[in-house]
Amino acid sequence: MDHPLIDLINARIAEAEARGDFDDLPGAGKPLPECDDPENALLNRLVRENGAVPEFVSLSRELQMLREELRETGDRTRRRDIMKEMSMMDARIEIARKAWRK
Repeated sequence: MDHPLIDLINARIAEAEARGDFDDLPGAGKPLPECDDPENALLNRLVRENGAVPEFVSLSRELQMLREELRETGDRTRRRDIMKEMSMMDARIEIARKAWRK
């Protein structure tokens, strides 16, 4: 089923073309840039332009903070808890990496 406003959208595009709104746009006549994931290209660009990082990157940063805390902590109980967190964090990072590659 087409979008309910498809006729209006097409009419607006045709009007803009007739006015020359699409003439001399930046990059006109040049090939489109390569895109590995065309379905998510816009989403990926917005994420990248706004400084977001994939989940596995933010998790890796958290893991690094846990490692630093482990080095500075002398309490055996807390060290054991940190090591458990680090183990779980490693697993979460691997899952996030696999999900990001898809």
